[in-house]
Amino acid sequence: MDRQHAEATLIALRHELARRSLAGFVRATMPDYRMGWVHKAICTELDAFLAAVQAGQSPRLMLCMPPRHGKSELASRRFPAYVFGRCPDMSIIGTSYSADLSSRLNRDVQRIIEQPEYAAIFPETTLSAKNIRTVASGSYLRNSDLFEIVGHRGSYRSAGVGGGITGMGGNILIVDDPFKDRAEADSPTIRRKVWEWYTSTLYTRLAPGGGILVINTRWHMDDLSGRLLEAARMGQGDQWRVVNFPAIAEEDEEHRKRGEALHPERYPLEQLEAIRKAIGTRDWEALYQQHPTPDGGNIFKAEWLRFWLPKDLPEKFDQMVISWDMTFKDGDDTDYVVGQVWGRKGADRYLLDQARARMGFTDTLAAFRALADKWPHATRKLVEDKANGPAVIDSLKHHVSGIIPVEPDGSKTARAHAVTALFEAGNVHIPHPQHCPWASDYVAELTQFPGAAHDDQVDATTQALRDMERRAPLNINPAILHAPARLRPAVAGGMP
Repeated sequence: MDRQHAEATLIALRHELARRSLAGFVRATMPDYRMGWVHKAICTELDAFLAAVQAGQSPRLMLCMPPRHGKSELASRRFPAYVFGRCPDMSIIGTSYSADLSSRLNRDVQRIIEQPEYAAIFPETTLSAKNIRTVASGSYLRNSDLFEIVGHRGSYRSAGVGGGITGMGGNILIVDDPFKDRAEADSPTIRRKVWEWYTSTLYTRLAPGGGILVINTRWHMDDLSGRLLEAARMGQGDQWRVVNFPAIAEEDEEHRKRGEALHPERYPLEQLEAIRKAIGTRDWEALYQQHPTPDGGNIFKAEWLRFWLPKDLPEKFDQMVISWDMTFKDGDDTDYVVGQVWGRKGADRYLLDQARARMGFTDTLAAFRALADKWPHATRKLVEDKANGPAVIDSLKHHVSGIIPVEPDGSKTARAHAVTALFEAGNVHIPHPQHCPWASDYVAELTQFPGAAHDDQVDATTQALRDMERRAPLNINPAILHAPARLRPAVAGGMP
């Protein structure tokens, strides 16, 4: 009897711990789960996330982790089941890159809730005894797309990325790996569709005070996580708590030293090194280290960059040009209109000024005129003769002198490679960010090309550098470096 009493006491204690924390719940419902420190850390993050949702604090949590390290089991299977035990009136929308995978995760959550161990932990949370696809019977729904908690308002709705989510809201939105593979992540069209679906469909289903959980392995700098973080950086979106777990530590951490594996019980260091060699640098850095980079490494190396301050500029330039890259779609997800002023002195090229903004046609014409007026010695105004360039040329050719249509040849990447020798030789000089704050974004786009979210600044740069020829010296007034262009504030990007 004493032994039975002790066993009953241990079971009761295990169940109580399962009610208090996600880690305890995982141990109780999945005893064979190999829980390392990283999984305990994830559970702690998810516990805090749930508490914030309960308090109506609108939490935003992003977990980035290598594949096959247990993130989906914890965040997309055990966590929803745990939420329904703790909060049976909550609604969850779970999504992934395909409807089939989302439905599979839905069924997995149902199986957890049906476990006898779960019933012992959370006896108030139950599902319909049979498959119910319509509300005609008056029963609680239960199928692979939607199930409801019997006697409560709670529900779980699954959907694939791009699919509709009608008629329901969610206290918690879960996005688990929105991209299937490298091919999808490398497609600008698919990346745009994922973003549009997130902003126009999924996000609109979030209940007030609700939370969003993004669980993914990084693929691309412009994937969903990349866009969310860029929007946050620009002050245009939600602020996220980001928890990155690289497969191999890049510095000393609380639970491991630099160079140690994330979960050595499952993936020892030797196996990770073998994976690194097998998949290549790009996929390794993105998938396993959470540092997405362009294919083949950066075309423009950071160590090639040379920065100027006003004291470093020559008094005379052999040539000056203005180079424009244009688009007219005035939206939050379109490319920018970019105008750059370049000066050449001997073998050296200097980026002197830049105007960059999302602009419509009228604002583009105004920005073009303003930059031309500010830099009158830049007699050549280069405009790519495709897309929206011909309309600008046609509208301004009788009002602004020196407009030169440029017919692009080859791909963007090929044009970039054509000027890398100038950068590598130290002949290209750009403004120091201390002097021109916009130079920071320029450097980021340049060094991340062709994997960056935008390439408008790079296009303008390659166009200018390839056009430059040796001409007669030009004298410029030093005061022009500090004169603002007559642009609206959103457009102005030149010298302070």
